Amino acid sequence: MINIGIYDLAASKERLAAMKSRAGELNADINVAVAGVLEDVRKRGDAALKEYTRRFDGVDVVNFELDKRELEKAKAAADPKFVAALEKAAERIAAFHRRQLSKSWSYTEENGTKLGQISRGLSRVGVYVPGGTAAYPSSVLMNIIPAKVAGVEEIIVCTPPFRDHASKNSILTAAAIAGADRVITAGGAQAVAALAYGTESIPAVDKITGPGNAYVAAAKRMVYGIVDIDMVAGPSEILLIADETADPKFAAADLLSQAEHDRLASSIMVTTSLSLAEKTAAELAAMAEKLPRRDIVADSITQFGAIIVCPKIDDAIDLANSIAPEHLEIMTADPEAVLAKIKNAGSVFLGSMSPEPLGDYMAGPNHVLPTGGTARFYSPLSVESFTKRQSFIYASEKLLKELADDVVLLAQTEGLEAHANSVRVRKEVI
Repeated sequence: MINIGIYDLAASKERLAAMKSRAGELNADINVAVAGVLEDVRKRGDAALKEYTRRFDGVDVVNFELDKRELEKAKAAADPKFVAALEKAAERIAAFHRRQLSKSWSYTEENGTKLGQISRGLSRVGVYVPGGTAAYPSSVLMNIIPAKVAGVEEIIVCTPPFRDHASKNSILTAAAIAGADRVITAGGAQAVAALAYGTESIPAVDKITGPGNAYVAAAKRMVYGIVDIDMVAGPSEILLIADETADPKFAAADLLSQAEHDRLASSIMVTTSLSLAEKTAAELAAMAEKLPRRDIVADSITQFGAIIVCPKIDDAIDLANSIAPEHLEIMTADPEAVLAKIKNAGSVFLGSMSPEPLGDYMAGPNHVLPTGGTARFYSPLSVESFTKRQSFIYASEKLLKELADDVVLLAQTEGLEAHANSVRVRKEVI
């Protein structure tokens, strides 16, 4: 029997404090191992990449890159219903992300000076796609499509050598639909190193996105600054804010939808109704017994699950803002009124007909979201994640003459005489 603990507001503080450290710090041994892999690939390129692929994946690779015709071949061989579902998801994801496009702009002042900003896509992006049991074609769409919309010139998918036909077929089909330019069969920290530094066969990229295991996460953290990264994602999490109008079956099903991800996943409900809390706990226990991943669910719910009963809805909102969850569902009589008070959350799902898996697959917003409380300062993956902005100044003589003395004064105050002189020599000839 799987049970989820019910806590009052006071007792919940201790429970939540213990849960916050569930992911822990990256293991020091992992950091040391990854640092060695990164340096080796940086120095020896393809030779090191082949060696690590042989050691970790048991595969001798001759050519890392797949012929692009294999993507279309996989799509043609896939179940037509699966292809249709992915294509529908891709259309909705693209439609949502096209609305995020920022435009270049400029304006001209009365003195003739022109100022502006240019927005353009990155030149080359690497998308890491995990293999094995974590082969999720939906993540392929979520990472590639915003990059395509942003105008990224080249998108390279890196994924471990395929262990079975099913995962290969699903990943390559998704890559074909999303518009990947190249697919490289390399995984782990060594693939991150190849994307960051470049090898003889794999060009260096500007940014690396996509989920991965602890070694991939450590590698991404270490190469940040050489390239940009999306974020270092932690275990999945969901928080529900619910009042007495919520359906306990819906609430239980949604808590379980995250608990089945892995043993470190966190599923929390905060409610103003003790009756709802008790009914949800009972529904959750009954549903969990029937799930294929019951053992994972049991560990997740027992260690990192909770139902918290609050006196007022504002207490629930305060808790949500403090936790800053990856996924936030609001099941109340007026969910939009609650949304207006939510400051920190990755993605928010309003009402009883907006389960989190709808966002994972088909709704349109991105499912690559900040975890571990980082929604306080991180945003979901977006078109903006794949663009950069340049400002420009086309100054007139009139502007330079008008501002010269002030610029000289500020430069001299900072002890930068050459800065001052750069303006002074121009003022002398105006």
